[in-house]
Amino acid sequence: MVTKEPNRIIRVGLIISGTFFLGLGLLGLVLPILPTTPFLLLAAFCYSRSSKRFYDWLMSNRLFGSYLKNYKEGRGMPVKAKLFTISFLWVTITFSAFTVVTIFAVQIILILVAVGVTVHLLKIKNLKQ
Repeated sequence: MVTKEPNRIIRVGLIISGTFFLGLGLLGLVLPILPTTPFLLLAAFCYSRSSKRFYDWLMSNRLFGSYLKNYKEGRGMPVKAKLFTISFLWVTITFSAFTVVTIFAVQIILILVAVGVTVHLLKIKNLKQ
């Protein structure tokens, strides 16, 4: 999916942006308030426009390559992964909201984020393995 070669400055900017989004996506794996998939998709977009090597590496990565391909192709997400993600999300959000955060408005925002992410995950089609 790599398109025509952009000029060098744009190419370098896209590689830097893709790497930044990849970093945010990796943080999203452990921080439930950061979404993983949108950042990984942004990284894939940036890499697809700038570097076939980086794009191919991202899409074939053993950790999240198949996840990206399945999401991109609309196949869905494995039920086991959904259950793990939703469980991890609620454990960490609940812990953060009621032991770390003392501001009521922030606690409400955290719970609303968890509800929103849960709804989004439940709307993703189940991948049959």
